[in-house]
Amino acid sequence: MSQRIDVAKLVPDIYRHFFAVEKLLHDSELPTPTLGLVKLRASQSNGCAYCVDMHTRDMKQAGESDERLWMVAAWREATVFTAAERAALALTEEATRLADRAVVSDAVWQEAAEHYSEEQLALLLVAIGMINNWNRILVGARVTPGT
Repeated sequence: MSQRIDVAKLVPDIYRHFFAVEKLLHDSELPTPTLGLVKLRASQSNGCAYCVDMHTRDMKQAGESDERLWMVAAWREATVFTAAERAALALTEEATRLADRAVVSDAVWQEAAEHYSEEQLALLLVAIGMINNWNRILVGARVTPGT
């Protein structure tokens, strides 16, 4: 499959703002491993091969273990994630798969709130929203992994 359109080239100002938000997220108090897990899990759920490839590579380069990378897709059964990471992954899934229930459950929200400050919860919601936007743009444009 070939790429349909080069969104970055056609609307560079919008892309620049997206990257500015990404920089703010990476420079925030949200733990870097958690941010990576959120991006990877949402990308897996959305079937964005480009983002799965990119975030897996980025996390590996940042020192993430192969075992944790492999287990993101089955995080509920895996024992390699902290309680806080598990809460972030649950929040990611519910906020990503809104068509399944159109709500983030109180139980998932409460679990996340036990591990993250209000500011970190806000950052998590922005991170989840951003990766879902990226997934939709890159899947729609048919951007292929490794490009």
